[in-house]
Amino acid sequence: MSKIIEGLYYSESHEYVRVEGEFGYIGITDYAQHELGNVVYVDMPEVDDEVAAGEEFGAVESVKAASDLMSPVSGTVVEVNEALEDEPGLINKDAFENWIIKVQLSDMGELDSLMDAEAYKAMIGE
Repeated sequence: MSKIIEGLYYSESHEYVRVEGEFGYIGITDYAQHELGNVVYVDMPEVDDEVAAGEEFGAVESVKAASDLMSPVSGTVVEVNEALEDEPGLINKDAFENWIIKVQLSDMGELDSLMDAEAYKAMIGE
């Protein structure tokens, strides 16, 4: 059973957004990290890069697959999780604790098109 946290926003491509004020922390869900297996590399954008909802912002590579990261929201990257550069497997330990990028949200209304925990649970069949 995947860990799903209430109060986060979820995308169909298995990313989550944790909103704190005008910022969003974006990562992959626990379900996604289970599907990928051992994460060996995380390709992240640079600080000050723009991300757009529904568009690719990086990739996660595991021993068995590579998966593009699709941004659930639009905004400007203000921080990347540098710990993942040295230890990408942190995502396997706790996908929700180990977010990938922090963005300044440019359109809070985009959150309305994402799923809540219940809808995401239903989508993954749990």
